[in-house]
Amino acid sequence: MNESLKTTNLSASLLTRIPLFSQLPFDELNLLLNALDRVRLNSGDILFKEGELAEHLYIVARGQLEINMASGTANELILNVINEGEYLGEMGIIMPGGRRTAGARARGDVLLLSMSRTQFQELLQRHPELANAMVSVLSSRLDNTNVQTFRDLTEKNRQLQTAYDDLKAAQEQLIEKERLEKELQVAAEIQMSILPDVLPSPDGYDFGGRILPARQVGGDFYDVFELGNGKMGVLIGDVSDKGVPSAIFMARAHALIIAEADNSTSPGAVLRMVNEHITRLEKSTQFVTALYGVLDTATGEFSYARAGHEPPLLIGERGDIHRLPHEPGMALGLWEDMLLDENSIRLAKGSLLVMFTDGMTDCRDPNGVPFGLERIKETMKELRSLPAQAACDRLFSTLMDYQNGAKQDDDVTLLAIHAK
Repeated sequence: MNESLKTTNLSASLLTRIPLFSQLPFDELNLLLNALDRVRLNSGDILFKEGELAEHLYIVARGQLEINMASGTANELILNVINEGEYLGEMGIIMPGGRRTAGARARGDVLLLSMSRTQFQELLQRHPELANAMVSVLSSRLDNTNVQTFRDLTEKNRQLQTAYDDLKAAQEQLIEKERLEKELQVAAEIQMSILPDVLPSPDGYDFGGRILPARQVGGDFYDVFELGNGKMGVLIGDVSDKGVPSAIFMARAHALIIAEADNSTSPGAVLRMVNEHITRLEKSTQFVTALYGVLDTATGEFSYARAGHEPPLLIGERGDIHRLPHEPGMALGLWEDMLLDENSIRLAKGSLLVMFTDGMTDCRDPNGVPFGLERIKETMKELRSLPAQAACDRLFSTLMDYQNGAKQDDDVTLLAIHAK
């Protein structure tokens, strides 16, 4: 694929377009031109792949090169097209050991000039002033990278949700759409990693949970975790709004509650401290409803505090279903001085406590009729003898049958405690 350049009718002016060589004497450029190899590619030939060692600088003498990522896969992206007179790979001859951050492939027949790192080092010995050009190129690359990174960080949250909704109907923006979908998938994976993979199973009790975001990422969350001395922390929450902003707020609220749970003995004290953290910053218009409780596995006592969240439903030891005693409460993040609903019950053997977000009651069938609290109670009549996870699965399945393909407007989350 490589040939001598001595028989090729090319002008040394090609080299003057490269910042590294633009200040060299024209005689030196002619010598360099004759010393370089040429590389011929047929249409579709690969010049190099993403991740390969970067050892050469290439100048496009004729034709075009496609710069891509994930070449040959379903996720391939065309990042750029290099035209005649343009160059690529200058960092490969400046920085030893570097690897290609993307791949290059011929678009049509292509003729390239190729300079190795060895050739560049020999040139540097003859012209030490090239060191200044190297510093300039590296500084320019660093500045461009810093500017682009700053722009990405400041714009990503604002653009991501709007772009995700709009790009489905914009075929001309297909490349940008695919990139954003990848990032959204990563956000969903990060969010799901926050939730517990396996729920604890202390003696005498089992737990269950289900979650279904209305979008790829959502604002609901739940958790069950050990506090020591036979006590378990039980948490469910619902952030206002949906999408990426609520998912970020959800992660923040979840982390604050878990952190405060290690330092406080009272569920109410935990939620008050979290509210103090959120409202002190005053940087968000979002809020979160939450129910946090502590289950004493030795006594069956469940102490809880509700911050504007739906009151749980309890199937008693005799099969009766009722909502837990409740008073008005405020969501976290609205006001510094907040009102909480704090209470305590004892979970008798054979009882089942079910907690849920309002996406459960608000879920609608194709005619727009919400599922409602009474349908939850009706379904729960058959759940008394089931373990907590099986009960959550049955409730969830009943809800999906009722929805029957209708649009989901809100996240749906279930959390249950079963006293064996």
